[in-house]
Amino acid sequence: MRAGALAPWKVRQAMSEKKVLLHCEHLVKEFQVDRKRAVHAVSDVSMEIYEGECLALVGESGCGKSTLGRTLIQLHRPTAGHVYYKDVELTALKPAQFAPYRRQMQMIFQDPYASLDPRMNVRDIIAEPLVTHKVCSTKEEVTARVLELMDAVGVPREFLYRYPHQFSGGQRQRIGIARAIALRPSLVICDEPVSALDVSVQSQVLNLLKDIQQAYGLTYLFISHDLSVVRFISDRVCVMFLGKICEIGDSGTIYADPVHPYTRFLMNAIPIADPHKREEKTLLEGEIPSPITPPAGCRFHTRCPYATDRCRTEEPSLREVRGRLVACHRSGEL
Repeated sequence: MRAGALAPWKVRQAMSEKKVLLHCEHLVKEFQVDRKRAVHAVSDVSMEIYEGECLALVGESGCGKSTLGRTLIQLHRPTAGHVYYKDVELTALKPAQFAPYRRQMQMIFQDPYASLDPRMNVRDIIAEPLVTHKVCSTKEEVTARVLELMDAVGVPREFLYRYPHQFSGGQRQRIGIARAIALRPSLVICDEPVSALDVSVQSQVLNLLKDIQQAYGLTYLFISHDLSVVRFISDRVCVMFLGKICEIGDSGTIYADPVHPYTRFLMNAIPIADPHKREEKTLLEGEIPSPITPPAGCRFHTRCPYATDRCRTEEPSLREVRGRLVACHRSGEL
């Protein structure tokens, strides 16, 4: 972002009466490869998440979606920048000070086969956050709470003492969801929660997530590369490319009228099931640049058919275009 420019979350907050639950300013996360090189996973990202919404984070594999989500809730400590939960700066807190806020931010992981401990039964898996944070005073109270959570996610009570290997992928993900909501958090990071599931099961889990959000008053950051899934569940969409935000706005606006060239290519790649509506698609050419040595200027310019000399030298900042924020020098022309 250029010096003196208004932070994107402030722009959006000024345009909306919704309350900001969590926001970040100039967030950077780098992973050191050796003494001289680092992977630039998240680069100067400023964004906000409103209370009660589902904000979808989309982009190609390796663009930094999961890293951004984990850094927002401090599973990764940021290299630079600030993260605020309501009015509290999380990045300024010591681990002991951060502990009470951990209860407010939970995560549903991508792989239900790897995220559950195979040596623990369902009761102990779901009860673990309750025991860790000392929410319940007796074992009976813990078990009663676990049974309530199993009812909420559709796992039969008689499976209380079964182990993960005795469940299907969809059932395991339901157990993971129960564990994530056990502490009644305000924010849940959904890291591609349906990508490892069969298509027939995906819709069931997505409907469950919607029902749980309504019942518990949750806010979601939904990370996915499946744009059809995102369209179904999201209120707003944030598009990332190589560690940077390209475009962010209301879901209906983004899908109906994408502005950034990269967003247009993503939307154009969505499969159409109707054979009578098939048409020639313009595919995105070229390879994704290395996150170790990202290109100067706009990081998308090496693959963008509309790139100019300015795009190759000057990094675009997010600015308001047709009701959303877009980081593109030519967004007003295209």
